[in-house]
Amino acid sequence: MNTNSYNLVVILGPTASGKTGFAASLASSLDGEIISADSRQVYKDMTIGTGKDYDDYIVNGKKINYHLIDIVEPGHKYNLFEYQQDFFKAFEEIKNKGKFPVMCGGSGLYIESVLKKYKLINVPVNPELRKKLSGKSLDELRKILTRFKKLHNTTDTETIPRAIRAIEIQTYYDEHPDIDLNLPELNPLITGINIDRDSRRKKITERLKKRLNEGMIDEVKQLLKKLTPDDLIYYGLEYKFVTLYLTGKLSYNEMFEQLNTAIHQFAKRQMTWFRGMEKRGIKIHWLDAFEPNDMKIKNVQKLLHEEG
Repeated sequence: MNTNSYNLVVILGPTASGKTGFAASLASSLDGEIISADSRQVYKDMTIGTGKDYDDYIVNGKKINYHLIDIVEPGHKYNLFEYQQDFFKAFEEIKNKGKFPVMCGGSGLYIESVLKKYKLINVPVNPELRKKLSGKSLDELRKILTRFKKLHNTTDTETIPRAIRAIEIQTYYDEHPDIDLNLPELNPLITGINIDRDSRRKKITERLKKRLNEGMIDEVKQLLKKLTPDDLIYYGLEYKFVTLYLTGKLSYNEMFEQLNTAIHQFAKRQMTWFRGMEKRGIKIHWLDAFEPNDMKIKNVQKLLHEEG
């Protein structure tokens, strides 16, 4: 369909807002394909815990193609540099097929790294810096991150190793300001799924119960046959707390309560990041989570024609 000068639609929103089902329906209406913007769905075998709802990609009996899901082995520490490279490869591939790219996800830094074309390179390990940061608490590390000129998303830094890696990356960029990249031009229409706090909290808790009933603990048990507990704890949220339960550090009830609270906090940090994007000049058109998908699609198509 004619979308004027837009060459990408972005659908962002907090966890449990219903982004994926809507993105698939929209991609179907645009003859498009989806590029995931989720920092954990890149991992194979991490399915229930990361919320890969494959059925969401079936629209009217037809599978909508998706990219950047199940692309690396668990244990690998996938990073922002890799994501930006992989996004633009997928973007070009979709355009070359004559399809329309739809980006969908909740990892704010991944989304912004693409939209603002952050100058990224593959940052090497800095043993001296790591030594200096060892022994610091997660709160102390997050405070250090806030001092950098270029903002870093603390959404995904919920474990100490991830926070240390984030500081390592930001330090490298500060010391190497002249990085130059040649990336494709984007003219994105950016939409967000808006869900009120109480509904979001209710959906998060219900979804957590469902995932536990669907075998999330068994999924983590299988991963622990290949990875150490520390390796899995690195990925945070479900993998962190279920690992702590399976290794006897938490009771089942403690695991459920602490994980439920952590996911609520994660969703709040996502929304803080998206509001920050708006303050940094990125226009987000918010859509009501509870409006039927066909109405949301009409609203997006109208925006594509009006503003593109």
